[in-house]
Amino acid sequence: MASKRDWLEAGLEVLSEEGAPALTIERLCAHLNLTKGSFYHHFGGMARYKSDLLEHFESEHTGRYIDGAESAGDSAQAKLYHLLNLVLDDKDTDHDLEIAVRAWALQDAEARALQRRVDQLRVDYLRSLWRELGGSEDDAGPMGRLLYLVLVGAQQVVPPVSAGELKEIYALALRLAPQERRSE
Repeated sequence: MASKRDWLEAGLEVLSEEGAPALTIERLCAHLNLTKGSFYHHFGGMARYKSDLLEHFESEHTGRYIDGAESAGDSAQAKLYHLLNLVLDDKDTDHDLEIAVRAWALQDAEARALQRRVDQLRVDYLRSLWRELGGSEDDAGPMGRLLYLVLVGAQQVVPPVSAGELKEIYALALRLAPQERRSE
């Protein structure tokens, strides 16, 4: 029997490849080559599955990255570069998934609430790193948004901006950062 995580990962794959309309019990069962009984054992129905899937997306594609960046050390610059590397180099990262979740959010109130929360959490984290770098409070909001919008925009253009090009763009943006505050 597949684990709950297996079902959620399958859902992210289906969502990424085919979009939210393809998130059906039949499609998920076919994807995992399992019966509906296993699905109902874990979720009870599609409404619960979609809620759990959105939570899983938030945890894996936001919380895990922030936790990873925080483990990079005390330097805000190290955290920023580690975050960038995690997001761009993670083999599990699928930019189509981010696009699919945004498209889903245009059609579904629960997905929209999740997208709003995820976007806010990501921008808030970037703001906090900007402040740690010694950036002014007045610049923290716009810079947090700028750093995030560069990533979102890079995923939306066709073809998407490559990881190497995106790293160059972030290096340029981070040259705008003041020298990190030093503890005395």
